[in-house]
Amino acid sequence: MLPAASHNGVVLITGASSGIGAEIAREFASRGRRVVLVARRAEKLHELAESLGAAADVLAADLSKPAERAALPERVSELGLVVDVLVNNAGLSTVGPIAESDPAAELNLIEVDVAAVADLCSRFVPGMVARGRGAVLNVASVGAFGPLPGQAAYGAAKAFVLSYTQSLGQELSGTGVIAATLCPGPVKTGFGEAAGISDEDAEAALPKAMWIDPDEVARAAVDGLASGRTVIVPGVFNRIGAVAFQHLPRRLLLPILARNHPALKNR
Repeated sequence: MLPAASHNGVVLITGASSGIGAEIAREFASRGRRVVLVARRAEKLHELAESLGAAADVLAADLSKPAERAALPERVSELGLVVDVLVNNAGLSTVGPIAESDPAAELNLIEVDVAAVADLCSRFVPGMVARGRGAVLNVASVGAFGPLPGQAAYGAAKAFVLSYTQSLGQELSGTGVIAATLCPGPVKTGFGEAAGISDEDAEAALPKAMWIDPDEVARAAVDGLASGRTVIVPGVFNRIGAVAFQHLPRRLLLPILARNHPALKNR
């Protein structure tokens, strides 16, 4: 269960400048929670904070940089706050075959999607355990349930997040702290465009029934965390897809995924 709101407790949300992260911030704020918004784009964070009112603080940080991650706990303490809920939402993707990949871009993905999750959990979870209250929500993807040709690093990174969070949740049993993984399917947030996949290509590659609005994902995330669910997959069709992803033989699944991925299908 989510810890009750406290006078100096906050929900810290990374990747909060847009998309799912911004909607999770709105959802928590609508439920009376104070939020701390973390992302690179300070101007976007301030716009969101103004719309949320006095219940929001902004800490601009580039989570691909270990030093900026390491500074976050002290920056939160300087505000007189403690993190009751940590939402590791920041993430990015690369697309295309590994044989044509940019090493720097692949390693940057691993810093943001993998290292930042483990780093911030290691920094904030000990305080939660010491206080006997807290929650962690790590954002993965339906792609966490199996390999993803055309986005190999992204799929592997999200598989790490899912496995890591399940282990974390078991370790936290009896401490008063919970951990859950959010595994959304396709969401219209501009995420694909940033990775190099047009909205048109993405929509053509995936069934319309799988697409969910970011505010619906955010509601499902907070509701799932509050109800004690450990793996949250918003949308019936995405839950079906997640099961199929896990159980279909790889020799059948992988060619289908590669054939339909926008970054590979025309090669």
